[in-house]
Amino acid sequence: MRVMLRAHIDTAAGNEAIKSGALPQAIKKLMDTVKPEAAYFGLHEGVRSCWMVFELEDSWRLPPLFEDMFMQFNAEIEVGPVMNAEELAKGLAAMSSTP
Repeated sequence: MRVMLRAHIDTAAGNEAIKSGALPQAIKKLMDTVKPEAAYFGLHEGVRSCWMVFELEDSWRLPPLFEDMFMQFNAEIEVGPVMNAEELAKGLAAMSSTP
């Protein structure tokens, strides 16, 4: 299933992680693991944030994927299913063909 990760990184923890080099290492490790089809980084609600879209094979993979973000960076994380335009069209077509 295609999912989108949204992570907000605590400012104080993020500052320390940048100074120590932990933040770039953690982002690289996460990206190497999930191999996102898209990844974006910027500010959201005034804090460092990232968005990644990737395939999630099994829900049991969530805890090991994000524990570093929680523990090292006091991150707020959301993960939810998403679809591209082609998948949306397929879903909408299936709805219109159902009586």
